[in-house]
This record gives sequence, structure tokens and C-alpha cells, in this order.
Amino acid sequence: MNNTIELKITGMHCAGCVGSVESALRKVDGVEEAVVNLTLEKATISGEVGSTELLSAIDKTGYGAELLESETPINLQEKTDEKVDESFQNMKWAWMLTVPAMMWMGIHMLTGFAWPSMDGMELSIFILSALVCFIPGRETLASAWKSAIHLSPNMDVLIALGSLAALSTGIITHYIEIHSFAGVAGMIMSFHLTGRYIETKARGRSSEAIQKLMSLGAKQATVLDMDNNEVQIDVRSLVIGQIMIVRAGEAIPTDGIIREGRATIDESIVTGESVPVTKNIDDDVIGGTICSDSTLKVEVTKIGSETFLSKVIQMVENAQTTKVPIQVFADKVVAIFVPVVLLLAGSTFFVWTIFPSKMKQLAQLFSEFLPWINLDLTPIGMAIYATIAVLVIACPCALGLATPTALMVGTGLGAENGILIRDGAAIQRLNEVNMILFDKTGTLTQGKPVVKKVHQISGIMENDLIRMAASLEKESTHPLAKAIINLAEEKEMSLDPVSDIEVVPGKGISGKYGSATLKVGSASFTSSKTDIALSGTPVFLSLDGNCIAIFEIEDAIRSDSADTIVSLNSAGYKCVLLTGDKIEIAESLSNKLQIDHVHAEVLPDEKANIVSSYQDQGFVVAMVGDGINDAPAIAQADVGIAMGSGTDIAMETGEIVLAHGDLKAVLRATRLANATFSKIKQNLFWAFIYNIVAIPLAFAGVLHPVMAEVAMALSSINVVGNSNRLKSVKL
Repeated sequence: MNNTIELKITGMHCAGCVGSVESALRKVDGVEEAVVNLTLEKATISGEVGSTELLSAIDKTGYGAELLESETPINLQEKTDEKVDESFQNMKWAWMLTVPAMMWMGIHMLTGFAWPSMDGMELSIFILSALVCFIPGRETLASAWKSAIHLSPNMDVLIALGSLAALSTGIITHYIEIHSFAGVAGMIMSFHLTGRYIETKARGRSSEAIQKLMSLGAKQATVLDMDNNEVQIDVRSLVIGQIMIVRAGEAIPTDGIIREGRATIDESIVTGESVPVTKNIDDDVIGGTICSDSTLKVEVTKIGSETFLSKVIQMVENAQTTKVPIQVFADKVVAIFVPVVLLLAGSTFFVWTIFPSKMKQLAQLFSEFLPWINLDLTPIGMAIYATIAVLVIACPCALGLATPTALMVGTGLGAENGILIRDGAAIQRLNEVNMILFDKTGTLTQGKPVVKKVHQISGIMENDLIRMAASLEKESTHPLAKAIINLAEEKEMSLDPVSDIEVVPGKGISGKYGSATLKVGSASFTSSKTDIALSGTPVFLSLDGNCIAIFEIEDAIRSDSADTIVSLNSAGYKCVLLTGDKIEIAESLSNKLQIDHVHAEVLPDEKANIVSSYQDQGFVVAMVGDGINDAPAIAQADVGIAMGSGTDIAMETGEIVLAHGDLKAVLRATRLANATFSKIKQNLFWAFIYNIVAIPLAFAGVLHPVMAEVAMALSSINVVGNSNRLKSVKL
């Protein structure tokens, strides 16, 4: 039986670490899929496998792991703050030791000032650089060592080799005639730690969405005890059926249903909309939303991991750990990059040692433009110089961060705007969608039938007709009956007694209204006919066999449907209407909404076939729906979009959930997908270009090792910063 196991992973620093852990997990027998999230330090594994085998596999790679229980709370904000503070301290101490060495080297290089003892100066620089590498940089060296001895070298190996190779020249120079690069070692490590600090801080900003969601839940709840007294308890102690007291300004502790009171609720965490909504008795409320005014008594309906907020957090986390298709190639490159770079570095040293004059001629072409090129170095000195630069510049950190960081920011931005992305890969597929299919009832319409018009067939007044029909329909549970009853309630009518009630399923209802026989239902049931042109569903009212009225009922169009369809049409999407209603009703709706393609009188199992037929024609299809009958079509579509106001089955099937059933969120979701995928492509482009341009320069000996480290750090920072710019996108 397949199960899902979550593990907390420690010791990871980069995308290469993630790749090593994922590779080790996937090699375990029984594992079907393994995905690792660097920011959350979490691995999610599915398959027929036990935790013992997984923990052992990770231990062999040199990383730490422990079983993460599903109910274990993760304080992501505290974790991020600790990492940022730790990386800041390492950066600070590194520069405190590096700056004096840089000043000594700078004065000597710029002025030619000869120190009383050059050996003493070089020894001081060597000691300062060694302190930088082995104290603030100790984690980088330790990570490099562990990954190397477990034969899964990560990017820290390249930094460690580059800085230690430079440091070693401070010793070798006493035995071989080469230039000492010991000072460069401290600078390489300092720039590396600076890049790691900025990267850690930026990654923390990328996960702000989850942090915000986690902070929304209330810690305490006021409930009524057995004696009807108010008591304060921990939210984790709530049980289903308890009555919570929620006062103005308080967060609703958990999901529930209002049993007493009426209040305005701020649901912006759910919908992304700042406009609050009014909730009455029997309305559902969501934990974490704010009661703006009044006092409510709320019955607990969901607790723990079953609450809406918990599911949203889980959705966001899952989306951030899934692999976008475009990332597959980047992952393959990252997986082989470190061994390839080590081979390239060895080749660099070999070529510069065997062909020093040829390589110097190549470097001389750049010497007029790049002042740091020193062609007076010995051949072995130039070989070491170029090799260190290759080791440092070739780190594919930016390549590994390109997709995950953009995906993290994009899914977080979606959550803040009521767009819950269950599968991160849906981002790329939605970016490619060119056709969107809409279910009618509950998606384009409100899903609540209303009386559009009362057609008077006799001389009886309209209000009397409504009273007569509602008096009989109050005994019915049919949705169309509810529309007539609601109309009577809106007019605040008192209803009359009706006796001898008889319900004929699928036909209508009849009863004695005084001494007369009253019937409400279909034309055949009421023996009625009409020549009136109707765009809605007709419900006939007859008195003693004579038709006296026709109630024209329609499912009211959502207020945001027209604007959404117009905007999608303008953006180039083909919109299609799917409905089980009659063709006349479907065409009337499509004309109002400017939908060109209509499929009416469609059975539930036929919806998926229609989606498949469009896919066969070459369309990339998204399906938007809310009901159980929409689930097969949502699953068949390239991207399934479920209305959050719909059924749990539709929401479980959809890869994207519109949290509050806000149809405009469909348009926002397409904009989010386009913006996120655009950032991913930008990040990958710059990461590839950076390596393609920089590695040959380093090989040619024209890139100073320190400049190489600065460029490497800046490329990673640029990728993370570019991803964070998604937050400014207006959806």
C-alpha cells in the first residue's frame, strides 16, 4: 500500500544538495517519487517504503534526517530568522578578518610600498585567510568534506577546493617559485558567505506566504463548557461540536458554522479581496478569518489538519515541492555539473602547465582591458590562478535556484490572492493553455435558481399568485420550489395553509387550497400550454385544472461572469460553455456572456469526452467547474480549476482551486501563471548565459578568482531577486 512519508533534512545549502538527497532517496527500493524542498528543509516521499530505509539512505549521503510527524508544527519564521542570523554572523566575521588583509595587499599593489618584512606580511595575510576559511567558513568546508567522502559532491566542494587551493599557495610559495594567492582565499570565502547571507534572506522573503498563513491561526479559543460558562482553551484542544464565542476583532479559531449572531467577516486571507462579507446563522466560517463586528456563537465543524487554513498551507507547500517540467533539464545539468567542473578544473591546470606560452598569448589579448591580469606569474602560478577561477565561477547555484525560487514566490502570491495551486507543474501547463471550458451551474451562474418573471395567465394579481404557489411549494424540497419560496420571503408574505399534499417526483406537487385543487409543476402535470417565449425554466401554476400563472425561473448569472469572459476573450483564450441544460437556456446564457462555443444537454460522463476531443484537436485545455459531475472533466483537462465554493470532490480533483469561488480569479490565475513562467525562463536564461560566458574566461586565465566569486554570488542573488520581483505583479 502506497504511503507518504515526510522527513526533516539538515545540512543542505544549495540546489546541488537537494539533487543529492533526491537521488539517494529515489534509489531506495519501493520509492515512487521523492521531492525535497530546500527552504522548508523537508523531503516528501511516496511509495511502498519504510522510514528506516529512507533515513539510512540520507545518512549515507552525509546529510541529517529525522521523521517529521504530520501533526508536528513547523515554525518557519523562527527557522528562517535563525538561518539569516547565523549566515549574517558568518559574513560579518569573515569580512572583519578579510578587510585588513585586503588593505595590506591593496596598499602594496597600488603604491609598491615595501613592508619591513614581506615574509611577515604574507604570513599575516595567510593566517587571516586561514581563520576566515576555518571559522566563518567551517560549515562550507564541512559540507564539502561530507559530500565528497560520500561521493555526492555538491557546490560547496567547488568553493572549498578553490579557497583551499588559493590558501595552500601561501605555503607552497616557500618551496616553489609561484605567487601566493593566500589572500584571495579569504576573499573568495567572504564573498561566498556574503552571497549565502543575501540568498538566505531572499529565500526567506520568498516563503513569506506560508509564514503569513501559519501566523493567521488563533492560539486560544473561548468555548462554552457543560455549564454554559465561557472558558479559554488551547485551539489544539477543540473538538467537533463545541460552541466557540467569537467577539468583534477576534480571529475565528477554527472552521465552523454560525449558530447564533450575525457579523461582517474579513475573509481576505481566503479570497485576496479586501471587501468583508456578511455572515448569518447557518453560514460557514473559516478559521483564521476575522470577525469585524458583533459577537458570534460558532459550532466547530473541522479541526487540525482538516481545516481550510491547514489545507491551504499544505497545498502551498506541495506546490512548492513539485517539479515544473522545464526544471527537469536544469536538474539534469545540476546533477552532473560538479563532477564536470572538477574535470574541467583539472583540464585547465593541465593545459596551462603543458602549453603556458600559448595560453599566455590568449590571456594577453585581454590584458589591455582587464588590469588584474598578471602575465609575469610563473607557468605554475598561472595554472593555479586559472584553475581556482574555474572552480569558483562554475558553481551552478543560479541554475539550481532559477525554477524553485520563482515557483515559491508565484505559489505564495497565488495563495495571497485566493488562487491555491495544488501542483506546481500546473503553472507551466496553464501558461500554455489556449482554451478554457466552463461548467454553467455554480460556475458562470450562482447555482441558486431565482424567479425571473411571473407571467399572469388569469386576472389574479401577481402577489396572490406568488402567495398561492409558495404556500404549496413550502412542502417541496425541489430547488425550483426554493426559488418561489425565496420570492415570497423577499416580499415578506404570509403563506396560506394547504392540505392533502401529494408529491409526484419529477413532475410537481398538488394540494387542497381551500376547496380548490392547486398544482405546481411541469406543463403536463398541470395540464398547461403556453405560447410565451421563455429563456428560463417554466414552472406552471394551475387552479382546478386551469393554468393561472407561469413562473419563469433562471439560474442568475454571477456578477463577475461577463467581465471575466470578455477579459479572457481579449487575452486570446477560446471560451466554451458546458451544461446539462437545454439548448435554449445555454444559448441565451452564451449570448449574454459572449461565449462562441456551446455544448448543451451534456451528461456528466460526456463532459470529459468533450475535453478529450478538444485536446485531440491540438488545444491545451483548462476546465473550470464546481460540482461532482465536473470532476471527471477537471481531471481530464490539462489544467483542472475548481471553484472553492463547490464540492470537496471537485476541489480534490482540481490542480488549481479558486478559494472563494471568485470567477475573476480564473483571469488572475492565468496572469499569475504567465508571470511566474516568464520569471522561470528569465532566470534559466541568465543562469545559463552566466556560465557559458564566464567559464571560458576563467579557463583562459583572464578572470580573477575573487571576481569569479563575486560574479557567482551576484548571479545567485540576481536569480532570487528577480523571482521576488513577482510580488509586484498586479493580478
